[in-house]
Amino acid sequence: MPRATRHELTGILLEGDFYPVLRVADGGQWRLEITKKWRHLLGKRVAVIGVRDGFDLIAVERITLA
Repeated sequence: MPRATRHELTGILLEGDFYPVLRVADGGQWRLEITKKWRHLLGKRVAVIGVRDGFDLIAVERITLA
């Protein structure tokens, strides 16, 4: 998948080292570059819309409970 592609993902939001992590159903995970408040969503199933900004990095435009 090339950079700057738009993604709509659903998974569990987890704490990461520097970025929060979205673990998706197929076992993969994405690091989330996010500026909005997100800590209240940790451990919950969320839907993320954003743009790929690196190998496993998504620049989040929107995050909501799924």
